Amino acid sequence: MNNVILIGIAGGSGSGKTSIANKLSEDLKESSLFVISEDAYYKNQDSIPMEQRLKTNYDHPDSIEIDRVISDLKSLKMGKSIQLPVYDYVNHTRSSESLTIEPTQVVIIEGVLLFVDPRVRDLLDIKIFVDTDDDIRFIRRLKRDIAERGRTADNVIEQYLDTVKPMYHQFVEPTKRYANVIIPEGVGNATGVEMIQSRIERILQDNKK
Repeated sequence: MNNVILIGIAGGSGSGKTSIANKLSEDLKESSLFVISEDAYYKNQDSIPMEQRLKTNYDHPDSIEIDRVISDLKSLKMGKSIQLPVYDYVNHTRSSESLTIEPTQVVIIEGVLLFVDPRVRDLLDIKIFVDTDDDIRFIRRLKRDIAERGRTADNVIEQYLDTVKPMYHQFVEPTKRYANVIIPEGVGNATGVEMIQSRIERILQDNKK
């Protein structure tokens, strides 16, 4: 497949990146589209004791296997399939399973640290930053991690104060300047989402010519 459109969505944890990606996926039903989470590329920690895994700073760029992210995005861009890793949040390591992902017309990849590495930014056709207030992001993260990732409230709060918030201001927020589009408050910003959707549709139309 030629002319694969790569769209990157970055922003802090709980900003609404996934919701926007899912909204675009729903609205562009007639297009071939797939959504990838950068979380899938957290490094494998099988050889590390659980006690040490629990101390991993997932909000630091070193937590991501960035060379594999770049390699997979290049493959998709060239119309090749990839083996997408699956991350096990409960056991804090990569699962032994992987998913075969075929290239689609549009590939959306979303992640907190997505715009940190210039090599990733250069591969993206559209770069979106979701800019949401710290308090709102924390509440969303608290609810999600308890409901979906087997965490306790105390664990979520401790992690947020120790790593999530400081890493956001050190690594994530500065990458906002690289975005083509900044969407305040996430998927609730209907105008911003519609603008992105229209832009994608125009690129798809141009690709058909």
